[in-house]
Amino acid sequence: MTLELSRLRKAYGQFDFGPVDLTVEDDVLAVLGPSGSGKTTLLPLIAGITSPDSGSIQLDGRELVGLPLEDRHVGMVFQEGALFPHMTARKNIEYAATASERVDELATLLELEDVLDRKPPTLSGGERQRVALARTLATDPDVLLLDEPLSSLDAPIRKRLRDELHSLFESLESPILYVTHDQRTATSLGDRIALVRDGDLEQVGSPSTVLTRPTSRFVARFTGNENLFEGTVTDRTEDGATVLLGDIQFETTASDIHTSTVTVCIHPSRVEIEAPYVADGDRTANTVTETVARWLNEGSEYRIDIEIEAGSITLTANVRPPTFERLALENGSEVQVLIPKESIHLIPERE
Repeated sequence: MTLELSRLRKAYGQFDFGPVDLTVEDDVLAVLGPSGSGKTTLLPLIAGITSPDSGSIQLDGRELVGLPLEDRHVGMVFQEGALFPHMTARKNIEYAATASERVDELATLLELEDVLDRKPPTLSGGERQRVALARTLATDPDVLLLDEPLSSLDAPIRKRLRDELHSLFESLESPILYVTHDQRTATSLGDRIALVRDGDLEQVGSPSTVLTRPTSRFVARFTGNENLFEGTVTDRTEDGATVLLGDIQFETTASDIHTSTVTVCIHPSRVEIEAPYVADGDRTANTVTETVARWLNEGSEYRIDIEIEAGSITLTANVRPPTFERLALENGSEVQVLIPKESIHLIPERE
């Protein structure tokens, strides 16, 4: 199945969504963006709840614009589940099922066998969301749309359902759009990420590309790239470019930069920290020895801020606990900072 959006547009008062061009095949597209960016507008347009002002929505060449909801074969899971409170979980799923045997199949798949005879008010948040998902899947939709179904759940339940959904999505052979404001959900569930800003698609690509090769400062900031610095390209070769930050030079593999003024982007996860003066082979051009300004324990990792005096910048690195403990890091610790050439991304100045 291939879902194609062409020049899709919708206006709400002063807010314009689109025009959007987008293709989703048998993969998961995580639609990411801040509140009010327009990311949730996309789903009702595809489902037929809202009509576009212009543009086309095609599913395997079949135009969906103008078709009633029941003829689109599109399933949508809402943020709060929208279950019928007076019906049991089984009845909720049966209400939408194309065949009676689908109820037990989906109950097994989503581990709902023990709650089928209970009503929604007696279910936990995670159980309600799984029932809502089962009800939508029971319609055997050609396209699956999910509107932040995990956002209201506690962190442990959200993580467990993310894992369950990842396995489920891999088994489905249909376009899936998953709207979220949470970067971790987008990167863990999405084969690709579409980042929305002010009603427009800012960037579409694999999670790795969007996180480490952002096309704008907005994308960089929204995806956790705290290391954004004004730099000047001083040399270009076929193998990359040299960029100057203050009085310090960094070698990069960026080869398609045509402006002198750039934003230097280094994702904190790509900054390596070692004990001082450890040899680093062919990456010595991007090795500096500085001191830790401050650190913060963020649970699964430590955030380390390092003052780079020659560049007059503060560089942030994400460090796993074993590295933090091995190096015995504390404020004032001297460390060697290693930045691989390929980890430095340059965003050209927009004209």
